[in-house]
Amino acid sequence: MADNSNSGNGRSVAQSLIPESFYTVFRQERIFIGLIGFFFLIAGITFPYAEIAMWVGFAFAGYSAIANDSIQTIGTFLASNHDKKWWVLWIYIGGIFLVTVSASFFLYDGDVSYQRLTSKGFSETPTSFTFLQVAAPVFLLILTRMRMPVSTTFLLLSCFAANTAGITSVLGKSLSGYFLAFAAGLIVWLSITKIMEKKFTGKAKGYWLPIQWFTSGSLWAVWVMQDAANIAVYLPRSMSFTQFLGFALFIFFGLGILFYLRGDKIQRIVTEKSRVTDIRSATIIDFIYALLLVYKLTVSTVPMSTTWVFLGLLAGREIGMSIMDSQGMGKPMGKVLKMVFKDLSYALIGLLVSIILAISINEDVRREIFQMIGI
Repeated sequence: MADNSNSGNGRSVAQSLIPESFYTVFRQERIFIGLIGFFFLIAGITFPYAEIAMWVGFAFAGYSAIANDSIQTIGTFLASNHDKKWWVLWIYIGGIFLVTVSASFFLYDGDVSYQRLTSKGFSETPTSFTFLQVAAPVFLLILTRMRMPVSTTFLLLSCFAANTAGITSVLGKSLSGYFLAFAAGLIVWLSITKIMEKKFTGKAKGYWLPIQWFTSGSLWAVWVMQDAANIAVYLPRSMSFTQFLGFALFIFFGLGILFYLRGDKIQRIVTEKSRVTDIRSATIIDFIYALLLVYKLTVSTVPMSTTWVFLGLLAGREIGMSIMDSQGMGKPMGKVLKMVFKDLSYALIGLLVSIILAISINEDVRREIFQMIGI
């Protein structure tokens, strides 16, 4: 009896000091928390050894970037194909990834980023690493677990920017992408919501499936052309064939894990939006998004946050559907604005974290930023 009483008292004392929600979160996420601690330890051990650190950083970046950015490209694909076997979806998307990066590797002399890393501030292969550079993707994993759609471009590339020009050019292109996508989403869904209310009823006809798979595959390929730089920034700008195999196969099998988990927790960013599980709506989203990325891809070789473009598109879409809604297809405007603000605030948190990391890592960037704000 004494043992039971003591254990009960112990629990009550602990619960009085620490909120019950902490115990719940810790119990649910104990494996993830343990892995995060292990990853930070690995980063701390390996960062002084450049040849090892570049592959450790790449491995962390490879999975964390794909996992966070999956909502943009394969998020709607996953949501609208929830009845398909995970490995079928993986082989399809993974195969497109291998073809896309292989084309860049052979066309651009070992460069898998479609020359995204040739722009000012990112063109040099890293020859040494700091702890924060190797550990930056681990912070991204944490934010992803918290369902925050942050910009992997800002968070990862900012750690390697040689000066503020590299950061500001990425920020400028990304902001313009957000507002362009917002306008496109608003205009398109103001125009088609009434048509969708009449036409998109009942089960989608069979021809929508191949259309959606082609559209999603094209979007994924264009996204890889834009965002492979976020992962490859740790590696040589011109890879050997062996290095390329390591790069490509790691991401391929990482995609397998992501599909097995069905996008994991961040997938909720997509599934909470209106009608994204409808294959017809998902196809339209992917088609518009692909057009926006193709346009931005051809404007310049400066890297860009595709996350911001995607969030802008979803924001414009949700507002447009809410304005034109008459049959419950959209959400109430108050709820839509709250959702838009939440997504944008998460993206801004990611931007803030990336700037803090850049300031902490690079003395030149720190000096320039402090001068800009008058410190």
